Amino acid sequence: MKMNRWLKSAVVTGALLIGPLAMAAEVTTAAGEPASVDRAVGLGAAAAFAIAISVLGAGYAVGRIGSAALGAAAEKPELLTRSILFVALAEGLAVLGFAIAMMLVQKI
Repeated sequence: MKMNRWLKSAVVTGALLIGPLAMAAEVTTAAGEPASVDRAVGLGAAAAFAIAISVLGAGYAVGRIGSAALGAAAEKPELLTRSILFVALAEGLAVLGFAIAMMLVQKI
């Protein structure tokens, strides 16, 4: 229940921040002619959604994997280096979400 409330507040805050920023930017196409503001808002919202979902997913995965890795390392210290690989794979999810968001922002 608490996570659901936090997720709703994150989505509303993101929507309130992205909307004015996307509308304030001067939107032009590659040919230099003005583009649709709706397209800019849509791309901005898509970029915000991509980064938000990937970071939330990566945070959840790192939390679960990290706690299991430290529990395993407490019993067998030689497992720590192997378990760091799985934590890094979860962090890669956030990096990929950031890369996709940057590609979407470049299209604005």
